[in-house]
Amino acid sequence: MIFKNRTEAGRLLAKALIEYKGCDVVVLAVPRGGVVIGYYVAEELGCPLDVIVPRKLGAPFQPELAIGAVAEDGTTVLNEDLVNSMGVSEQYIERKVKEEVAEIKRRIALYRSGKEAIPVKDKIVVLVDDGLATGATMRAAVKYVKKLGPRAIVVAVPVAPPETVKSLRQEVDKVVCLYTPEPFYAIGQFYEEFEQVEDEEVIRLLSARRCAA
Repeated sequence: MIFKNRTEAGRLLAKALIEYKGCDVVVLAVPRGGVVIGYYVAEELGCPLDVIVPRKLGAPFQPELAIGAVAEDGTTVLNEDLVNSMGVSEQYIERKVKEEVAEIKRRIALYRSGKEAIPVKDKIVVLVDDGLATGATMRAAVKYVKKLGPRAIVVAVPVAPPETVKSLRQEVDKVVCLYTPEPFYAIGQFYEEFEQVEDEEVIRLLSARRCAA
């Protein structure tokens, strides 16, 4: 399965989530690409859309290699095996967490245009991204959202490796994934068009669905 673009993937994912239409749902999307997916999911379900901004923690001297991820309040998920095998120090992790939390807060302020987060207590939260690889950032998002007291957490993505989906199913109420290919190298290989989404587009889509009922 190859998706034409995020618009097509979002509309297909929305149809797979139709059971939640009419429920008390909030869609939280991971920027930037996940917000495009989340927009179409929120539109189909008739619910508000907000942003959630987990960030990966890059390894020393290998910033693209994730040793874990962090959410906006400092909630952290670590790949302990990788941390131990690379000998990553606690001081390094603490410094990276502080740096990434600062960047998360900057992005949230930009994307929400100064508005408060949409409350999710006692609601069904659908966490959306344009795909998952290791799932580290999504796990950080899940761990953070659990603190907010939702009624249920659903992770919804167009594509992810089977092992990532299997692992996440142990942490949330439901995982909806349209395609679980093997081998899996990168999310972009499953999209014909996978251009970068600009901040302005994220702000526009969030604003359009933020107050939807």
